[in-house]
Amino acid sequence: MNDTAPADDAVAAAARAHRDEWARLVGALTRRFGDLDVAEEAAAEAFAAAVARWPGDGVPRNPAAWLTTTAQRKAVDRLRHESKRDARHREARILHDDAPPASPGVVDDDRLRLIFTCCHPALAMPSRVALTLRLVGGLTVPEIAHGFLAQEAAIGQRITRAKAKIRAARIPYRMPSADDLPTRVTGVLAVLYLVFNEGYLASGPGTDPVRQDLTAEAIRLARLLHALLPDDGEATGLLALMLLTEARHAARVDAARVLVTLDEQDRTAWDAGLISEGHRLVRERLVAAAAGTAPGRYQVLAAISAVHTSARDVRDTDWSQVVALYDQLTRLDPSPVVTLNRAIAVGELDGPEVALALVDPLADPLDDYHAFHATRADLLRRLGRDTEARAAYDRALGLTGNTAEAAALRRRRDALR
Repeated sequence: MNDTAPADDAVAAAARAHRDEWARLVGALTRRFGDLDVAEEAAAEAFAAAVARWPGDGVPRNPAAWLTTTAQRKAVDRLRHESKRDARHREARILHDDAPPASPGVVDDDRLRLIFTCCHPALAMPSRVALTLRLVGGLTVPEIAHGFLAQEAAIGQRITRAKAKIRAARIPYRMPSADDLPTRVTGVLAVLYLVFNEGYLASGPGTDPVRQDLTAEAIRLARLLHALLPDDGEATGLLALMLLTEARHAARVDAARVLVTLDEQDRTAWDAGLISEGHRLVRERLVAAAAGTAPGRYQVLAAISAVHTSARDVRDTDWSQVVALYDQLTRLDPSPVVTLNRAIAVGELDGPEVALALVDPLADPLDDYHAFHATRADLLRRLGRDTEARAAYDRALGLTGNTAEAAALRRRRDALR
């Protein structure tokens, strides 16, 4: 041990270790003991022990090793006192550990296995999100519940049922096969993107319009996935997209808690470091595409965001390139939402009348989507059709759950003649 550290420094060290080592520890424990409940509870007990002991004993020279040893002892104690398990089976698991010696590669594999287990397609999407945030992200049940405006009991039950389904369905704790890997990675990325979007445009009354705790956690997990799968273009693309979006955080909501649209944002407030990193990742994927690797959905979305964040002024935006990228995205994902976003870019290039002709046919599939009515309202406003624009703004206001976005829509509606 080092000399006794001040209590605050020891607690801070424990917090850093929790952030850095939680997923590694839960993954390694799951591999050894074959039980997510045992792994989660033993890891939590190990970190609780660190918070209790490090202020007095000092921070260990190797916190990860200390946590691993402590957690394994906690897990063994738990299994020894678990009266409901078969004694011989329990002792076999306790005494026989065929795990190879820990190394960075093994640890990384453990985390990746854990991610794929939590995001298994047999689980419903809400369960995947909750389980990933708990077991991979290390968030507490109250933190997850707060992030998604849900009751703590409901989130706890969701996690419990997900783990029970993993046991009942005998979902293996392993890497997917080479044939299944692309599909499974897509499922993992969908979970992370959902978490990021909930933070980026938080829904529900009374909550912060932007939940940076959720966007930060999604980025942290996306960084982890990218580090584990550096050659996966879509993992790279999603991380780049998140970084370029998060870079605009400081300019997205004004002092009156009103959402500021991209064309009106103070671009000097954007985070230059995140933009530089995001652009570098996009360039890496462009090189891969030039070598014959076709870009996927997240890579194209990241490229669109890169075009927007390359312009020092909104008037410098290369809208023809944005439209061309949306054309590419439409071939990958011909959904009404993509068509709507492409129409917005077309409106900047060819005018609101051309864009409105593309938007109006989307009324049926997107009638309950607030962004459809908000887009249509803005186009009608630009065309001077104020009565129709006001009605569209009202419809959008009735559908949006984000307080800052509602304030922006209300401001635009009230500015009409």
